[in-house]
Amino acid sequence: MPEIVVLPHAELCPEGKTFEGTKGVSVLDNLLAQGIEVEHACEKSCACTTCHVIVREGLQSLPPATDDEDDLLDRAWGLTPQSRLSCQAVVEDAKLVIEIPKYTINQVKEGR
Repeated sequence: MPEIVVLPHAELCPEGKTFEGTKGVSVLDNLLAQGIEVEHACEKSCACTTCHVIVREGLQSLPPATDDEDDLLDRAWGLTPQSRLSCQAVVEDAKLVIEIPKYTINQVKEGR
């Protein structure tokens, strides 16, 4: 099983977290299964950018982004060449190091 390392995020994962991910499952679903509540306003349908993450290690192991994902990423806060929508990035065999950006394009968060 691939190792997933989540870098510390002040609100969502203050201490950071390392866990064994599930291959064939999206990065987002792996994070949610660990209690890391990454936003996903479009309910994982590749229609927003709230689940944007930066893959600091292991990007090459993920399937390539689709044109739709790339188009949406252009609107993400803090976009980098290692950016992916976590709902679309499916975990394979390699270790991943994930950074959750400080902000999303949402100005109001549900439940907060």
